[in-house]
Amino acid sequence: MGPVIGARVLAEFGDDQSRYADARARKNYAGTSPITRASGRKKTVLARYVHNNRLIDALGQQAFSALNSSPGARAYYDDLRARGTGHRAALRQLANRLVGILHGCLKTGTRYDETTAWSHRGQPAAAA
Repeated sequence: MGPVIGARVLAEFGDDQSRYADARARKNYAGTSPITRASGRKKTVLARYVHNNRLIDALGQQAFSALNSSPGARAYYDDLRARGTGHRAALRQLANRLVGILHGCLKTGTRYDETTAWSHRGQPAAAA
């Protein structure tokens, strides 16, 4: 992620550390988390359309650039695409995951670490 995109994302989230109670609140504000509506046996998952346009644009650019710079992000995106998820939806889900990682880094005061961020996925397969 370039320094300009990173600064833009952080600026749009603001500097009040108590503003977001948890990662879900940050993801909801960003507009990257899906809306799930359930009634009886029907369940519908929709994208959020009310969001901060500048933030969602920066997060989309961050997710797209992460495809080339982060093996974990690339593997996550490729898994989504292999399951039939479209390009835009896969980028939105990757951005959602990256917002969660950002929240964890800000909460604990640690720097981003590729191994820690994507450790739940196991070791990515080596390219042949």
